[in-house]
Amino acid sequence: MPSFDVVSEIDMHEFDNALDQANREIKTRYDFKGSDSKFDFKDNLITLDTGSELQCQQMLDILFLKASKRGIDLVSFKAEEAQQSGKRMLQKVTLKQGIDKDMAKKIVKCIKNSKLKVQAQIQGEQVRVTGKKRDDLQEVMQFLKEANLEIPLQYENFRD
Repeated sequence: MPSFDVVSEIDMHEFDNALDQANREIKTRYDFKGSDSKFDFKDNLITLDTGSELQCQQMLDILFLKASKRGIDLVSFKAEEAQQSGKRMLQKVTLKQGIDKDMAKKIVKCIKNSKLKVQAQIQGEQVRVTGKKRDDLQEVMQFLKEANLEIPLQYENFRD
């Protein structure tokens, strides 16, 4: 029976490349000379460390530009408010990966309401969709692409 998995993941290799490019650009830009600005990444949390609020906003723009050029959906980022820490400005940006239970239930409900002849079930941080026909599964993929969900979705493990 054909099936596929609906997931929400970021290609970490591409993300590492985008972060590395952003760090290199900050080190070479004239308006960042002597500011000791940098991006730190640990446990799905990016920390922007710089000298002023204006530079913090510029760093965020650089990060988003580099990520979008690498094919990373910007919906995957959640930026918090910039915080003053002594003479430094710190801003935290969280990477959103995986489908939480509420979103998984919403996806399953959307699939069931579409009246397509498929079954959807939640498996951890992904949703498995099975059906008798390959065409039905492709219709579900198209339906989910058109459904305006708040997270980027990818489709993996398509099997006949």
